[in-house]
Amino acid sequence: MNDSIERYPQLARLLACATTLSRIAIWVAGSLTLLSALYITADIMTRKFLGFPLGGADELSGYAFAISISWALSFASLQRANIRIDALYQLLPTRLCAILDWVSLVALAVFIAYLTRYAADVSMLSWTRNATANTVMATPLWIPQFLWLAGLIWLCIVLALMLIRASLALVTGDTATISALCGIRSAQEEANDEAEAGIRMVQEGPL
Repeated sequence: MNDSIERYPQLARLLACATTLSRIAIWVAGSLTLLSALYITADIMTRKFLGFPLGGADELSGYAFAISISWALSFASLQRANIRIDALYQLLPTRLCAILDWVSLVALAVFIAYLTRYAADVSMLSWTRNATANTVMATPLWIPQFLWLAGLIWLCIVLALMLIRASLALVTGDTATISALCGIRSAQEEANDEAEAGIRMVQEGPL
């Protein structure tokens, strides 16, 4: 644990809590996607062998995809899983890389804030007008939209915590913390993660 984190233990605890909650959210999001895939499979099977569809598979899978993506984004941000082009980045000085990492986090936070604002407008419009999907199910649109919006709001909270921590590290010249928080993952880091995952699989043994 580096000096920046030790100077701000309360912020470190908040980020640790955000990571835990985001990890839970990504498991729920993955389960939602899996359930969606199973429902689509069941719909295909009943259509093929029983002559009738379950119905709503395309609509429900669309809702599930949007909701699961919005809730998975926070964990992806914390794990630096977002894609960035690093061809030139690798050749730059460490200090400049840290500044660019901070700028990229700011840009992401601003974009997500605007996206969340407009998502809130859409959700509230569906709520006030009691809008329903133009389908047989006639799903009240505010239900999936509010769940989608909640994931984006949580992402805004996570990005705000990350930005506060990165800004403090930038002011104090702690480039290591900025890199660990919002920098591009190195090939060595990815290799280490894969090795640790392999060790856990060996230790846990077959299911």
